[in-house]
Amino acid sequence: MPVHTLGRMPRTAVAEAIEPQPVVERRISARHLYWQGWRLSSIAEFLRIPRSTIQGWKDAEKWDEAQPVQRVEGALESRLVQLIAKDSKTGGDFKEIDLLGRQMERLARIGKYSETGKEGDLNPELAKRNSGPKKKPRRNEFDDDQIEQIESAFHDANFGHQKIWFRNGHERTRMVLKSRQIGATWYFAREALIDAIKTGRNQIFLSASKAQAHIFKQYIIQFAHEACGVELSGDPIVLGNGATIYFLGTNARTAQGYHGNFYFDEFFWTHRFEELNKVASAMAMHKMWRRTYFSTPSSIQHEAYALWSGDKFNRRRPKDQRVALDLSHDRLAGGFTGEDKVWRNIVNIIDAMNGGCDLFDIDELRLEYNPDEFENLLMCGFIDDTQSVFPLAELQRCMVDTWVDWADFYKPLAPRPYGYQPVWVGYDPSHTGDTAGCVVLAPPPTPGGKFRVLERFQWRGLDFEAQAESIRQITLRYNVTFIGIDTTGLGQGVYQLVSKFFPAAKAINYSVDVKTRLVLKAKNVISKGRLEFDSSWVDFAHAFLAIHRTLTASGRNVTFEAGRTENTGHADLAWACMHALDNEPLEGQTTANRGFMEIS
Repeated sequence: MPVHTLGRMPRTAVAEAIEPQPVVERRISARHLYWQGWRLSSIAEFLRIPRSTIQGWKDAEKWDEAQPVQRVEGALESRLVQLIAKDSKTGGDFKEIDLLGRQMERLARIGKYSETGKEGDLNPELAKRNSGPKKKPRRNEFDDDQIEQIESAFHDANFGHQKIWFRNGHERTRMVLKSRQIGATWYFAREALIDAIKTGRNQIFLSASKAQAHIFKQYIIQFAHEACGVELSGDPIVLGNGATIYFLGTNARTAQGYHGNFYFDEFFWTHRFEELNKVASAMAMHKMWRRTYFSTPSSIQHEAYALWSGDKFNRRRPKDQRVALDLSHDRLAGGFTGEDKVWRNIVNIIDAMNGGCDLFDIDELRLEYNPDEFENLLMCGFIDDTQSVFPLAELQRCMVDTWVDWADFYKPLAPRPYGYQPVWVGYDPSHTGDTAGCVVLAPPPTPGGKFRVLERFQWRGLDFEAQAESIRQITLRYNVTFIGIDTTGLGQGVYQLVSKFFPAAKAINYSVDVKTRLVLKAKNVISKGRLEFDSSWVDFAHAFLAIHRTLTASGRNVTFEAGRTENTGHADLAWACMHALDNEPLEGQTTANRGFMEIS
């Protein structure tokens, strides 16, 4: 600007025209001093600037609202401008300029991170790392620490009889005859998972039904989660090392084409065992695989008994090559490998208790089960069902895989498991020391069709009000059109309460004629294959097996009993089922009585 024009400009304009940079520096210096805690009057005196000017800068730039990062940036900026303005710089000046530049860059990243929240804005190296192709996390993977944790948890939880099973896990074929509820399913699920993790071998669970097989799956998933925090998923479950864990029902079509260690659950209750075992045993034909059979005993007439007794091994062998196995409890209580190379083991409830399993009250169990049931289900004794009204061969034809075969049943946990289709309910009361049984039965949709047992319940105790309430809850979940109740003894109290919310409940007063009618009707239905229930319901099948003919006290008439006494159980589930079946006339549904059936 020409010098002669300065005289006609205002004094402030002259100052800004001649010295614009010092004004900016003084504004920055004033702001910096204010952020250090100086008062405006002190800043004005130090910089020789009117206080009103500094007040104007403060209000315009909102110094009080500045964030900590902005205040630090201001200090860096002030120092950096001062160093840059020096005509002669030392080596230390250049180092400080570089340091201050890097700090301003860092503060800029912090400011951007505050706006976006992206860690890549804060850390450039992280952004570079995340920009490359991402590696998918491996599903169902166990690291070394997790393997150590799950092995430790496995061994710490085992009882004595389960430790015996583990020590003999190297045996190619194991057959375990066991009591109910001693943790066999729970143990073998864990054993199989440990083996799959350590060896990479496949594991195959073959159960009476798909639903029963999934109990193994639940145990495995729960074990992995609780022991080491690994969340297993998939069906089948494929581990990170390639081992696959399959869960199959006893359907020969679904059991083909697999290979691995296999576990055959409740094999003594499987229908057409020999046919299925040919397929199952082929899955473990290679010498690297192991086969494990375990079950509560059923009948000596069952096909699997020949495998247990050694008769199958002896078939078509010369006499000098046949084996005579010692199947006594004393011989097999600790496990023994017979001449046929099969390791056999018997574990009754007393053996389990002696091995540290403290989950039972043996005296109470002796009251809850009649002697025959106690011997079979808890002491590993086989049944001779030649005396039973309902032989096992007939009952096995009624055992189905409900998971596969009942597409219209949505499983018991659903709010309406069977929709609004009609069901019948049968109830058998508890007596001194035993259980009450209740059965939900789906009648056939067409004459001569099949009945299906959707649910069964066993209630212990003498609180008939609670049992009546349980029946009421069933009516809320199902479209109940019939309830049959044995009114003998405590059943009368339950009947009185049930009739208040279901007036059409039928009282069944026991007599020789009534009991005969119930059994003959059930016999007719079962022998014709018109009853279906889940294959895993061993207790339900056993209840029918326990019913046999006997003479009345007078010795003049034949009646039917199941070991019922004042202190024992009485096959309550079978009688409950027969009470529900009683709604269909003895001759079945015909055109003459169809109207009655539809009204019911």
